[in-house]
Amino acid sequence: MKLKEKQVEVGYLYLTGANQYRAVLAMKGEFIIYAPSVEGEKRLTAMAKLPFENQPFKKCRIETFAKKDYQLFELNGVEAIKHQLTESQLAEAIAQCNAKAAIAALLAE
Repeated sequence: MKLKEKQVEVGYLYLTGANQYRAVLAMKGEFIIYAPSVEGEKRLTAMAKLPFENQPFKKCRIETFAKKDYQLFELNGVEAIKHQLTESQLAEAIAQCNAKAAIAALLAE
């Protein structure tokens, strides 16, 4: 299943067909910064610990991000194409992939 560009939002967690979690960290214009997990990630049942430790952030066009193959996934008892992160979870994802400076640079463009 492909996402529509308008389905991509900051602060949401997505799951690709290759079982790679992606957290959208920032957007400006047509560009996005996201945190990717490794592929083949074990399914999250609760968001106690996000799976982005030591993974580098990525920057791309929103259109490119949306064209990947995504799937519905269940998290905290809800099945959806995307799941909202809390402010602390978003901050944790940003810290885990060391994206703070890149986000500031994107937002300053």
